[in-house]
Amino acid sequence: MSDIVFHGFDNFDSVQGDEVKRVDTPKSDKRIALVKIIISILAIIFLIEIFVYLFLKPSMGNVEIVWDGVVSYEESSLTNFIEPVKNRNLLSFKPSEAKALLSTVPGIEDVQIEKRFPKTVLIRVKERTPVAMTFVTLEGRTVPVMIDRNGVLFMNESLKYSASTSIPLISGIPVENIPEGMRIPTKYRDLMGQIAYIQSLSQPYFSAISEIHVVPKNSGNYELVLYPVHSRTKVLTGRQLSEDDLQYMMVALDAVNTLEPDVEVIDLRYGSIAYRVRGSSGESVER
Repeated sequence: MSDIVFHGFDNFDSVQGDEVKRVDTPKSDKRIALVKIIISILAIIFLIEIFVYLFLKPSMGNVEIVWDGVVSYEESSLTNFIEPVKNRNLLSFKPSEAKALLSTVPGIEDVQIEKRFPKTVLIRVKERTPVAMTFVTLEGRTVPVMIDRNGVLFMNESLKYSASTSIPLISGIPVENIPEGMRIPTKYRDLMGQIAYIQSLSQPYFSAISEIHVVPKNSGNYELVLYPVHSRTKVLTGRQLSEDDLQYMMVALDAVNTLEPDVEVIDLRYGSIAYRVRGSSGESVER
């Protein structure tokens, strides 16, 4: 008996003799591809929704300001300085604008601003470090102000440094009625640098000095008068202030006060020790 040959129509299996073969149709391939596309689209939509709700939506609200490096200021008062930009979202917040506003704060030396997704703004401030203090007249009142090593005047809100024994009082510098944020005259700025260096040493020299008085000279130069804490004797020096000068001053105070009970002024300007004592009539007598 001869072999039976049967050829099926489309979408049916073809049979030739004892062999059966399945033919994949184009329609089934399209269905599988369509299902894959739908699943991919749904997955993308799902990921977009997660991104929107977890990241994009929070970033559209007002930023949260985080401060770092604030010591002598209240964070709320610094936030008030950036009032024009503090209620923006992260996308519209411009660090350059906030930095420009904070640069008007006299007690801040430097500002670094970092935006952190989704809504945080980190503001790192470097406050000015006072090396001396003085008094100025503001609105009819005499108030203490700090001076940094560059001669910049600034207020200290917390008065953290006002009672510090390492911060000497400077008098005689013409700063009356000069608003904070301005600098003292150029010729006195070297003195601030000298004081800053002495403060960096291990010995607390300025704890033994209650005041440094600047005495201008007709030549445009100046001299210094130091007032020791536990002595009625003044010490007159030149414009340069160094560790050696302060050590010399302490030795001179001990030596002179041992010899003379009522020394008014010790003069160390010319490399030797000279002094004046108060006479019985109240007049000074040079020795």
